[in-house]
Amino acid sequence: MPIDNKTPKWRHQLTLVDREELAVDGVSSLGSYDEKEVVMETEQGILTITGEGLNIKQLNLEQGNIVIEGTVKGLTYEDEARQRKGLLERFLK
Repeated sequence: MPIDNKTPKWRHQLTLVDREELAVDGVSSLGSYDEKEVVMETEQGILTITGEGLNIKQLNLEQGNIVIEGTVKGLTYEDEARQRKGLLERFLK
């Protein structure tokens, strides 16, 4: 099977500092966001970050990373089988 150079594969990694700044690598796309929830598609599935005062400090989808600041209260991954449908459902809400 040939390698598709148009679809880069990033290493998925999360770095949380004092629950106030979250850096995520391996982000494919940003779903939705507001001050209480950020939803994104990652190499490992749909990731939902919940908290208070969430703000996207930095976003670079070409390099596959995002930095979020605010108070992080939770990180949740959705099941792989529901990954595509879950992101679409969130867009349609």
